[in-house]
Amino acid sequence: MNIREEQERFEHMHFSPYASFSDKSQGRDYQEEPCTIRTIYQRDRDRILHCKSFRRLKHKTQVFIAPEGDHYRTRLTHTLEVAQIARSIARALRLNEDLTEAIALGHDLGHTPFGHAGERTLDAICSQGFRHYKQSIRVVEVLEKEGKGLNLTKEVRDGILNHGTNTTPATLEGKIVRLSDKIAYINHDIDDSIRAKVIREEDIPKAYTKVLGDTTKARLNTLIRDIIYHSLDKADICMSEEVEQAMMDLRKFMFTHVYQNSIAKTEEQKVDKLIRELYTYYLDNPAELPEHYKMLMNQRKDSLERVVCDYIAGMSDQYAIQTFNNIFVPKAWTVE
Repeated sequence: MNIREEQERFEHMHFSPYASFSDKSQGRDYQEEPCTIRTIYQRDRDRILHCKSFRRLKHKTQVFIAPEGDHYRTRLTHTLEVAQIARSIARALRLNEDLTEAIALGHDLGHTPFGHAGERTLDAICSQGFRHYKQSIRVVEVLEKEGKGLNLTKEVRDGILNHGTNTTPATLEGKIVRLSDKIAYINHDIDDSIRAKVIREEDIPKAYTKVLGDTTKARLNTLIRDIIYHSLDKADICMSEEVEQAMMDLRKFMFTHVYQNSIAKTEEQKVDKLIRELYTYYLDNPAELPEHYKMLMNQRKDSLERVVCDYIAGMSDQYAIQTFNNIFVPKAWTVE
């Protein structure tokens, strides 16, 4: 009995005609023998879940750098929240939940330590530029498995690459993740900001809460339901004009009052200096890069700048600080 084939038949019987069917995938760059149990997108999901870059997300900043407290989001918990929201929408619309989950779990694999502060610094100092969504693709195509990559399907990689605001994924599942990312970070960043006493719930303009709700739970319910009911039996993922506008206005509010807030961002100057110093150091001392990254230069002929970006972007917050201390902070001299 081939369980995968049974699942593929189930998809054709029960999924929306607008879904991405597992047996109709555009495939991988390198052909592989199909699994007898898992569909092609289930295998992608599992590969992402078990890769090293995914595990490092637990020690990467979401918004608040080195917060005191166990309940602030990290890049990993953000990723899991995006996956949960996206799966709920995909299931309700009878789309491919496995593809949706794979894209969601992989969408931030290329994020730097210290959140967008680290991303901005690398983008500013690297002549080739740096964007986390492009780095996420580089992670799954090149950096994982000692330069072999994860050999993911084209649909998953398309969704990862195009999850940002200014691009459009090719699949409805990718479009779900794109919206779910915004829904997740806007709402959990509000929650964290209230916990950090950066803002209060009452500070959010009534024009937005009147439409979306005045609690995190209410806002999530409003946004998720709005997408589902306006996308049913359509070849697109849609929102009502009123709710979408309120969400985007709330996002602007968060940029002004949280993401650019002086209290929340007090450590960013230190982050900028730390990453600049590490970047310059490894450009000047490429022999001190780990062997895996030297291999990228020797075998793939990748530039030193790109490989240094790879190394720094892959660091967790803790590892980046530890590396900086090991290189630049004097150690006490002892006699044994």
